[in-house]
Amino acid sequence: MNRDRFAARRAAFRQLHESGCFMLPNPWDAGSAHALAVLGFKALATTSSGFAWSHAKPDHAPEVDEVLAHCRDLVEATPLPVNADFEDGHARDIDALKKNVRRCIETGVAGLSIEDATGDATQPLYAFDEAVARMRAARAAIDASGEDVMLIGRAECFLVGHADAPAESIRRLRAYAQAGADCLYAPGVREPEQIKAIVDAVAPKPVNVLVGRPAPYALADLAQLGVRRVSVGGALAGAAWGGFLHAARALAKGRFDGFAGNATHDELNALASSGAA
Repeated sequence: MNRDRFAARRAAFRQLHESGCFMLPNPWDAGSAHALAVLGFKALATTSSGFAWSHAKPDHAPEVDEVLAHCRDLVEATPLPVNADFEDGHARDIDALKKNVRRCIETGVAGLSIEDATGDATQPLYAFDEAVARMRAARAAIDASGEDVMLIGRAECFLVGHADAPAESIRRLRAYAQAGADCLYAPGVREPEQIKAIVDAVAPKPVNVLVGRPAPYALADLAQLGVRRVSVGGALAGAAWGGFLHAARALAKGRFDGFAGNATHDELNALASSGAA
């Protein structure tokens, strides 16, 4: 890997986290990544669900080699920094986790997230001590690479329905920050007071908030709470699939009115021909 090739992107990505609040949209393929770059976004993040759906698989089903190839595709699609949704590192074993983190860094990403969800309904979260050890291992793998790649620590308590998600998220995120996470993230938190509590608990480290559905607040409101970045997960992919299914279901009934909201052929050609911002 040519380190110099990605150094500027990684430095720019880290700088975005130092002040203010930025939008981090989640494309699911090279075309959607290019479109977001043309629209002026400063950085992108992968979405495990959006990528999986585009390959006729449910979320979390793609193998690590598929995910790494996808990360590489998005890195190559634009000059923007890319944050990898790297789930649980695609490994239970610590040594395998470190290996996969090193492989993810080699794709050229500027950041990668490690979450504490197991995918096992009988134990939806890694035990606290194991989760912290895994975060520490990811940090060690990044440090050993010599690359300036950000580590995002994710507490999945809200998404798995933990009985005390607000308190347990804070407990875990504080520990992940101490273990070396550069940015903290509790997907599923929605209430402003809970968001503010997370921001305060891990300060001065930056916090990511997921907004994947219509919300009663805007980016500026989240900035007032101290949030540094806002991602949308699979929501853009969901919007695209929503339009597709609406039109396809109309076709199945012999109608063509589902195309009413389509982007035009010329509009999409122009977008595809535009240089990235």
